Parts: sequence; C-alpha cells; structure tokens
Amino acid sequence: MTTTAVPLTSLSHGAGCGCKLPAADLLPIVTGITGAAPDARLLVGAASGDDAAVFRLTPTLALIQTVDFFTPVVDDPYDFGRIAATNAMSDVYAMGGIPVLALNIVAFPLEQLGPEVLRRILEGGAAACADAGCVVGGGHSIDDPEPKYGLCVTGTVDPERILANDAGEAGDVLVLTKPIGAGAVMTAAKRGVATADQLDAAVEVMATLNAKASAQALAAGAHAATDVTGFGLLGHLRSLTRESKLGARLDAGAVPAISGALELLADERGVSGGLRRNAAYAEPFTSFDSSVDEARRRLLCDPMTSGGLLIALPRERAGEIDGVVIGELTDGPKGEIHVV
Repeated sequence: MTTTAVPLTSLSHGAGCGCKLPAADLLPIVTGITGAAPDARLLVGAASGDDAAVFRLTPTLALIQTVDFFTPVVDDPYDFGRIAATNAMSDVYAMGGIPVLALNIVAFPLEQLGPEVLRRILEGGAAACADAGCVVGGGHSIDDPEPKYGLCVTGTVDPERILANDAGEAGDVLVLTKPIGAGAVMTAAKRGVATADQLDAAVEVMATLNAKASAQALAAGAHAATDVTGFGLLGHLRSLTRESKLGARLDAGAVPAISGALELLADERGVSGGLRRNAAYAEPFTSFDSSVDEARRRLLCDPMTSGGLLIALPRERAGEIDGVVIGELTDGPKGEIHVV
C-alpha cells in the first residue's frame, strides 16, 4: 500500500478533547432522555453528568464504564495513541477506580495514512494501558477520512469509595493535579507558532496517568472529584458545584499553566474555537474580578485534553495530594463560580 506522509492534525477539524460537542448544545439534548426503568444497581448514571457510569455488582464491588475518543491532538502517531488512551482511562481514575479492561475505538483512513501509522497509534495506546495495568482486549474500527482514536474502558471500584461529583462540601478546598493549557499549545502548534519545548511540555502533561492522583485523593478522604478535559476548568467545575449544590471561589493566579500557554493566550495564537465556545457556556455562571487578565480568563476556558483531577477535600488534608490549591467550595449560589 502506497501512502504519503500527512500530519495527523491536518486531517482533524478539532484537536483532542476540543472536538467535543459544545456543552451548551449537548446538555439540552441529553437532559430528560429515559430508557429502561430505573435500576438501583446504577450508582452513577447520565443524570449527574459525571465522568463515568458506575454499576454495583456486589456489596463490595462495582463496575465503572466509560468511553472516550477524539481526533488527533498531535502529529506523532505514538504520542496520539498514548494521550488518547491516558485520557480515556482518566474517567475511571476520576471516579476513584482502577482501569482493568479496555477496547480500542478506531476511525481511520487506512488507504491515505497506511498501516504503519495506525500500528503506531495502537502501540501508543497499548503502552499507556500497560503502564496503568489495564488489559487491551480488542476493539472496533471503521473507515473514516478523519482519524479518531480512543478507548472503551471498564474499571472497578468499592461502592463505598466512589469519587462522584455530587458530594463536595462547603469549605472544601479545590486541588488541581495537572497544569492546564494544552488546548492553547496544540492550537498554536497547528498554526505553526508553538515552540518544540512548548509542545513537548504539553505532551508530557497529557500522557501522564491520573493513577497516583486518584489514589492520593482516596487516601486523603476526598469528598468529590472530576477530571478537567474538553469543557475547560470552568465547565468541569460547574458540574461539580451544580451537582454538589454549592458555589465556588477560584483563584485565577493559582491555577497552574503548561509552559508557554499563558503567553499563547495573551493574543490570538492559542485561542481555539473550542475555547470560545467554552467561554460562552461559562459566561452565565461565572463572574470575574476586574484584576483577572484576559490570558488567565482564557486559560480557565481552555479545552484541555487528558487533564488532571480537580479534587474537593478538607482544607487540612490538601497537602496529602500532589497538586495546587486553586480555590474552595462555598455555600452558594448553586453552580456559580467567582474568579478572583
């Protein structure tokens, strides 16, 4: 099969989690959809907009199931596979679970890109799963002019130790375990204005598993958690505050950024369509102090790919997690976020 070397990102209309359907458009569509009769074994389902579904098997064992795939976020096939697999397993870690079995999801223009590119994507995904102790059991593929890759992941969790997004408590501090801004770096890279160092820093963050962060959150008695991905920090914090029936105060200056991201967001170089959509979604429930500059405001809306965990836990235990305290949960109003 004859193929031509083509940058993977040149075939994608969006980058990584930035290709998600906008939250403002998606939520009204899925709200209220009903299927079979309610089942008490479904401990976490679609209604709470959490990271994954949780289904009780026995009093001490529950299954976590999630699926996540997206268009290329980087041009290197192996790195794309690693990042996509890491991102998919993150939903299991965000629920306090351990990923145990994964199935590949592939949409790929085989005639255009050739078998070796697909092989490298799958090898990258397999390597990430191996690092997590998660078995890849197969998968499904389709022909598609726009490449896409990800995983369906099954994990396990103790039903009494689920890190859902609805159990935050007023006074909890918010700890973020990875810097954000990958969307800005990837957008700038597609435009040819990101440096190699900026790209390498973003890839390292996106390819880092959330296994340690999840274990630390459980050990520290965390009340709630979610991971930060395509809807941006504000969008995912909104879900946590809404479901916990609380508000939040966020310290913009404390939020860690991937090297170069703030510089790229100070002008239009790192501003993507996904960022603009996230900002529009966040506007009704977010207020900013006048001291928060435009780059920081944009960072909070950046469509992050394979981000860290956002963990709500008692203030006195925040030091037990490798992360940064970026704010706190407040008595309300429900779902409202004030950024200082």
